[in-house]
Amino acid sequence: MVGDNNSKIKHTLTGEVISDKMNKTIVVKVTRAVPHSLLHKVLHVAKKYKVHDETQQAKVGDIVEIYSGKPTSKTKYMYLSRVIRSQAS
Repeated sequence: MVGDNNSKIKHTLTGEVISDKMNKTIVVKVTRAVPHSLLHKVLHVAKKYKVHDETQQAKVGDIVEIYSGKPTSKTKYMYLSRVIRSQAS
């Protein structure tokens, strides 16, 4: 069932919102731990994603869950799934 949206597995990531200055777009930093092949130490690698936030509900400091989908623009292909933890102001 290629056309069935329920059968597709979406790639989800969890990260922290570092910017919400753009219209309907947030920047999320996702940090992951990667073992170094030669030094045998754990390195923390971070990557920033531009995420589409239709309702503009995420603010700076929030922990959010995002998933990949159809590209919205040249650099934006991730979508906001939910806000896990909101930053207390």
